[in-house]
Amino acid sequence: MKNNVFLGAVLCLVAAVSWGAMFPVAHDAFKHIDPFYFTVFRYGSVTVILATILLWKEGKQAFRFEGRGVHLWFFGTMAFTVYNLFIFWGEDILGESGIMIASIMESLMPMISIIIVWMIFKDRPHLFTLLCVLVSFVGAILVITKGDFKTFLSATDQFIPTMLILIAVIGWVIYTMGGSEFNGWSALRYSTLSCLLGTTTAIVLTIALSLFGYVPVPSTEAIITVSPHLLFMIIFPGVIALLGWNIGVSLLSPLNALLFINFVPVTTLTISIFQGNKVTIFDLVGTALIIIALVSNNLLVRMLQKKDATQHLQSNLRERTL
Repeated sequence: MKNNVFLGAVLCLVAAVSWGAMFPVAHDAFKHIDPFYFTVFRYGSVTVILATILLWKEGKQAFRFEGRGVHLWFFGTMAFTVYNLFIFWGEDILGESGIMIASIMESLMPMISIIIVWMIFKDRPHLFTLLCVLVSFVGAILVITKGDFKTFLSATDQFIPTMLILIAVIGWVIYTMGGSEFNGWSALRYSTLSCLLGTTTAIVLTIALSLFGYVPVPSTEAIITVSPHLLFMIIFPGVIALLGWNIGVSLLSPLNALLFINFVPVTTLTISIFQGNKVTIFDLVGTALIIIALVSNNLLVRMLQKKDATQHLQSNLRERTL
């Protein structure tokens, strides 16, 4: 049991750190290649690797959609088209500031999921949870605006790409929630088939944009230049993070795994400092607020679960006594 917990913690940590590191790495790659083609090359490779592993582990029958093809395509598109294309597109437009903004938005996923569940399923969260959501969004706003709210709202060159990143993050939250519809499937199977369909959509969209002249086709020299970046993105934020996170969640429980999301902005912030990128006091304070909100809400959920378990136990004891 202890070994499983340790393994789950390591997998979630590696996944979170990988996701935190991918934004500075991608920013450097975008000096040479368009984010659309960078994403297509990355997840095209990830799809091949995952498909090979799935074939080896579960055989040809695991590639059957079982009448769920439309749902798989939708959730895969949310993750591997909307999330992966939009988050890097927005980061590239924003430039250096996009590194921290993309990372901060990523760390807001647990809070965004709470809002989505409330809106769609009418499951109103605890008042303290709403307060934590508010604090986390205040932290995000500080990082995004750098304290200059008026200029940010009036500057479409900042507002629009930030909205692209927000839409991307919502796409990944929807994908994560969609996994519950495939309970009978392994994490590997859901990851592989959704990645296959979602990446196919991204490839078709990228080619279409190139044909209309909106996205430049990278040269062979550019591809060679960014090959180390691609290698890192394929192995760590791609295969290892995708599978590692899903396995880690199953070993730790979603509640415990979500704590590791805190390492996403911390990793990005640390790498940015070492790269010499400009880090403001608003980045530091905003990141701290988000971490405090995530940890506080996690502690609240634990307390409520413990209280419910105690009440359930007391109820059972009373029934046995009677």
